[in-house]
Amino acid sequence: MTTSLPLAAEGSSSLFLIIAGVVVAVLLIGAFWYGSRRAARRTDPGARPVDQNPQAATRKNS
Repeated sequence: MTTSLPLAAEGSSSLFLIIAGVVVAVLLIGAFWYGSRRAARRTDPGARPVDQNPQAATRKNS
């Protein structure tokens, strides 16, 4: 004889897990957005070797 056990979570605890999942998803999306905006604001690291050396400019397409 087998006894039946509830396999799903009760209503109140599953609602908490859904809300926690939504909060985590919003935080991850916000962190990605903030990081991409921060990376876009970075300054140019400086002149590339092609810009400094005229011989490198003639070889850049080779």
